[in-house]
This record gives sequence, structure tokens and C-alpha cells, in this order.
Amino acid sequence: MDDVTSRPADDHALLAAGVIPVVTVDTASDAVPLARALVAGGLPVIEVTLRTTAAREAITRIAAEVPEAVVGAGTVRGAADVTAAVAAGARFLVGPGSTPSMLGALLDSGLPALPGVATPSEVMALLEAGVSRMKFFPAEAGGGTAWLRAVGGPLPEARFCATGGISATSAADYLRLPNVTAVGGGWMAPRDAVAAGDWGRITDLSRTAAETARAATATADSPGAG
Repeated sequence: MDDVTSRPADDHALLAAGVIPVVTVDTASDAVPLARALVAGGLPVIEVTLRTTAAREAITRIAAEVPEAVVGAGTVRGAADVTAAVAAGARFLVGPGSTPSMLGALLDSGLPALPGVATPSEVMALLEAGVSRMKFFPAEAGGGTAWLRAVGGPLPEARFCATGGISATSAADYLRLPNVTAVGGGWMAPRDAVAAGDWGRITDLSRTAAETARAATATADSPGAG
């Protein structure tokens, strides 16, 4: 089986993202200004969750009108979601978990993807399928940085985007870990700011998040640390 993260262009963007905004778009007309605000703050890799009726149109609009953005679909739960996300123009896929049928759909899509894991057995199953990059979800509820440090010993080849409960104050702790390539969260695009059209606030929060990622990467733990 081909490694789902082996496609170089968008895979590089995912690996270099540091912080991936995870946004839920309620109104499709908000999608483009929201994406532009995130990109202006230094966060061009954007995950739009498939949790609203506006999500697919939001992905399509961002893909068409914000070429600087790398827009992907989150909350991908099965083959139907994969098909819809690809048709909408998503350039990567993120799932909350990973069933055999869902993993097959992700692999068949040809897009970089981050299937979700929450246990060592799930990590091992993905590694056996040739997938080394995955989403750790829900990160805070599932053990946080302690879980990631522990699993990094026996399964050092696994690399994670940690998502779920991560905030502006905890993001750096995750990004310093050698097996964490990115974190995802919505703190830089709070829904009240989106509803108010406060794009300047979102850009400011995004800029701070991007700076946090750069600083954390510069002081990252060595592979043997912890």
C-alpha cells in the first residue's frame, strides 16, 4: 500500500505547517475572508471541518479564490465524505479516527491524509498499512504530551498532528516533541470573531500562533529527550 502522505507538494505543506487552523464554517460567504485572514497571519494550511451544510461550498470557494491557501477537509468519516471533499477541491483529508474502509478510501483518494488514532494499537495498524503520519485525537483528553512521549519510544517512526483541546498556551508543548509535526485547533479563528467579521483579530491571533510554532520548532526536544 502506498504511503498516504507521499505526495510531495501538499505533503510538504502539511509537514511544514506547525499550526493548522481547524475551522467550522457556518456561512459559506465567510470562507474566503476567513481564509485570507489566516493566510495573512502566516497560517496557509487550513482544515475546514465537514460539520456544517456550508462546509463543502466553503472548501470550494477557498480553493478557487485563495490560491495561497492549502485547504483540506476535516471530520472525514468514510468514503462518501472522501468523495465529497475531493469534489469540493480539498487538497488534504483529516479523519477523527480510522476504520479499514475509511483508510482504504483515504488511500484511494490520492491526497495527503491524516487518519486519526488514539491508541498504540491504532498507530501500529496504520504503520502496518504504510501510513506513518497521522492525527492524534482527542489529544488533551487522550493523554496529551505524556501519551506522545510514551508512544514515541516503541513506535518512533510515527509522526503526529495533535488535535483536540489544544490551545494557544499548550500548542508549544506539543510542537517541541520530536514526533509531532503540527498541531490543529481553532483558537486563532474563534467563532465569535468569524460571526462578527473581525478578520483583523483573526489575523493577529494567527500571527501569534505562527510565531509560537516557529519558536517551539527552534527549541524542539531531541529524539531521545524525555
